[in-house]
Amino acid sequence: MNLEKKKIDGMVDISSKKVTKRIARACCEISFKSSAFEKLVKGKSPKGDVLECARIAGVMAAKKTPDIIPMCHPLSLSKVAISFEINNVKKKVVILSEVSCQGKTGVEMEALTAASVAALTIYDMMKWADKTMIVSDLKLLYKSGGKSGIFRRKSK
Repeated sequence: MNLEKKKIDGMVDISSKKVTKRIARACCEISFKSSAFEKLVKGKSPKGDVLECARIAGVMAAKKTPDIIPMCHPLSLSKVAISFEINNVKKKVVILSEVSCQGKTGVEMEALTAASVAALTIYDMMKWADKTMIVSDLKLLYKSGGKSGIFRRKSK
């Protein structure tokens, strides 16, 4: 076998790409039955502060994304932020993540991972009150930086 001509698959080579500021925003939702949602909003979980724990889990997940997504490049993240929108009418929490860095590749996977793990943490901490919770609508909202420029999801 001629190893010099053999194609070797793996991570994409980003060594020739330019360093630019990369930003990505993602969101995810978790829906509850009414009684569990009220317990969440009133801070009645026996496991502690659910949203603050979910925020920390989301930040940690963004930092560990290359450890769980096989072809993700390790990045030096400059910012990971997680916020929550409480929707009292629909009994759901919308998790928003924002990740940025100065780098050669985007941070979309880190933002998506952060939002999803924050939602899973809420699920874990509230499953005592509601096993019917639904995690849904994980999506990239925005990304900038790099050759492909800006992506902005159009609202419905």
